[in-house]
Amino acid sequence: MTPSDAPPGPPEPFTELTVGPPIPAPPRGSEEAAEAWLGGTAAAGWDAAPLPADASSRRYWRLTGPKGATMLLMQAPPETVAPFTSMAAHLRLLGLAAPEILDAAPEEGLALVEDLGPETLAARLARKPKGEAKASRLVADLLAFLARTQPPAALPPLGPTEGAAQLAPLFEHYAATPPEAAEALRAGLRGRLTELGCVPDHLSLRDFHAENLIWRKGESGLRRLGIIDFQDAVLAPRAYDLASWITDARRDAAPGLAEEVTARFAAALELPERQIAAEVAVLGLMRSLRILGLFARLARHGRRSYLAFVPRVYTHVETCLTHPAAAQLAPLVRAAAPPPEALLPGRAP
Repeated sequence: MTPSDAPPGPPEPFTELTVGPPIPAPPRGSEEAAEAWLGGTAAAGWDAAPLPADASSRRYWRLTGPKGATMLLMQAPPETVAPFTSMAAHLRLLGLAAPEILDAAPEEGLALVEDLGPETLAARLARKPKGEAKASRLVADLLAFLARTQPPAALPPLGPTEGAAQLAPLFEHYAATPPEAAEALRAGLRGRLTELGCVPDHLSLRDFHAENLIWRKGESGLRRLGIIDFQDAVLAPRAYDLASWITDARRDAAPGLAEEVTARFAAALELPERQIAAEVAVLGLMRSLRILGLFARLARHGRRSYLAFVPRVYTHVETCLTHPAAAQLAPLVRAAAPPPEALLPGRAP
C-alpha cells in the first residue's frame, strides 16, 4: 500500500515490449462486503476515499470522520491480514512507527488501521529533493536498528536457495529464457550469495522503498519514518532491505547516496563497508532481476504502466554487475535476461 500517485504511463519505446497475451485479473473482495463490515465498526458512516493502487492485491481507503479524524480501511487477501497485524505489533513493540490495528476481520480480509499520514517519503523527496541526503541517512539508521534486533519467530527464509528460486517470473514473463540459461543463472546467484555468507537470519520487511515509508512531519528520530508495508516480511541476509532501498525501481537517487547509505549502515553495525557493498551488489542484482519479471507479469495483467520502470530496473542490474562481487555473473545475466531494448519487436535478443 502506498498512498501516492499511480505510476506514470510508460514512455516510448517500451510500450511495445512483448510480454505475452493478457492474463485475466484474479477476483478480489467486493467493495460491498467491505462497506457492510465497516458498518459495524467505529468508522461506520465515515467518508471513504480510495487510495491509488500499487502492484499488490491490497486496496486501501482513507476514512474521514465528522470531526476530521482519519483511519485507513485495508482490504487484502484473507491469508495476509494475520501476518500484517502480527508484524505491525512487533514493529510497534520495537518503538517504531507502524500502524496500530484498530479493528480487523482476518477471515474477510479486512482491517481498520491507523493513518500514519498522507505523504510518502517518495512524495516528500519529489517535493523537496534537497532533503534526500538527510532522509537517506535516517533510512540507513532505521535499517541498522532493525538489523540489530531479534527477528520474530516462524518467518519464512529468503536465503540464496529461495532467492534464486524466486527468479521464475523473470524467465516466464520477461524473456523466453532457455531452461539451461535459467538454471545457470540460478546456480550462479546461489553460489555467489553463499560465498558471501548471505545467511537468512535477519528481519527483512522485503519491499523496502520510499513509497512504502510515510514522512511524519512533527515526529523525530526513527519515528519520523512510518512503515506501512511489511506483511511479506521474511528472514533474509542483513543487507537485503538496504539493497532494496538502493535499487528502487520507482525513483532515481542522487549520485553518491548509495555509497553514503551503505557506509553509514556498515559503520552502525561495525562491519567492513567493502563486505556490505559486495552483499548489496549481489542481493540487489537478484532482487532487480525478479522485479523485471514481476513488472512484465503486471503488464500481462493489463497494468502496462509498470513497463515505464523496466529501463531503470535494468540499469540497476547493470550497475550491480559492475561490482567485483557480481561481475562474474554478467554473462549468465545477459544470456538469461537481455536488455529491454533487445526484446522490442523486430530486434534480435
